[in-house]
Amino acid sequence: MDWEVCVNKGLVKEIKIDNKLINCLLNSSEDKVEVCDRLELDKTSCSAKILLVYDSLIDVLKSIGIRNKVMICNHECFPSFLSEVCEEPEFADDFIRFKNIKNQISYYGKQVLLNDARFLINEIRLLRLKLLNKYFG
Repeated sequence: MDWEVCVNKGLVKEIKIDNKLINCLLNSSEDKVEVCDRLELDKTSCSAKILLVYDSLIDVLKSIGIRNKVMICNHECFPSFLSEVCEEPEFADDFIRFKNIKNQISYYGKQVLLNDARFLINEIRLLRLKLLNKYFG
């Protein structure tokens, strides 16, 4: 969904920059990564770890949105935010892939193989770190 559609449908709301909320979201993101690190990766935990690290990425994306004076209320709008507002189309492509896998796990019960989970978790964490470094240095 392109950015203009997100705005016109009310899926993005203009807001004032809220540094307290940004810090809260960034702390939440860090907490989720820390919990993920504490969990052993096995066939029982791999889907939960993927969802947890994905949620940590969402917190970072919301924080970037708030810095840009927007509250993004729908995950479908993050790719266009990354591509059109942040001018990071490669990040948008990665996010779409992660979102699709997350949805397959959450809504369709997809089972993820251990090695695939390990790789995916690392990829999501890498995107999260790239965004943190770029926008919060």
